[in-house]
Amino acid sequence: MSTRTLILTPTLLDYIHQVSLRDLPILAELRAETAKLPLAIMQIAPEQGQFMGLITRLIGAKRILEIGTFTGYSALVMALNLPPAGRVITCDINPETTSMARKYWAKAGVAEKIELKLGPALATLDQLLADPNTAPFDAVFIDADKENYDAYFERALRLTREGGLIMIDNVLWSGAVADPAKTDRDTVALRALNAKLHRDERIDLSLLPIADGLTLARKR
Repeated sequence: MSTRTLILTPTLLDYIHQVSLRDLPILAELRAETAKLPLAIMQIAPEQGQFMGLITRLIGAKRILEIGTFTGYSALVMALNLPPAGRVITCDINPETTSMARKYWAKAGVAEKIELKLGPALATLDQLLADPNTAPFDAVFIDADKENYDAYFERALRLTREGGLIMIDNVLWSGAVADPAKTDRDTVALRALNAKLHRDERIDLSLLPIADGLTLARKR
């Protein structure tokens, strides 16, 4: 027994994958193709993807907003766990990586559930906010450029229904957020957001040490 979170060794992670990960061939295939890219490190971990799929089901999500698509893995995981009429709107600026995303969404049979909006995410979010026909989202996943995380969060909070969930990726940033010597812009932005969310009375909060750190913020 322990009162502290266990250090996740490679052996223990392999064990978790063996007894918990229910992988689909399409997800493994997408991870394998993404792994060949120079920025493959941007791919979320499979155990995080499965957790997000479970969260999607647990909250009964029907509408999800994603900020940062990359090769479409997280959007695919969430779409696979939505009801038939469910929908994911995902934002990205890269037509090359999102072309891979589109291919796998189609192969998985969920392309009709996912709408890709290409362009700067802040502009896309502002357009959604300005549109009176935009219905509130049940969940938002933020996984894009770190310097804009706070701006994304504020817009996400306005776009999320009461009781809805905002998930924020990379909040531990390979441990850099806990190292005062790390003062690059991304680390500083993440550290500031973590501190802000800790004080934010608009949300219920939990930061989970899964993969690179995943914050769950429930809108009150």
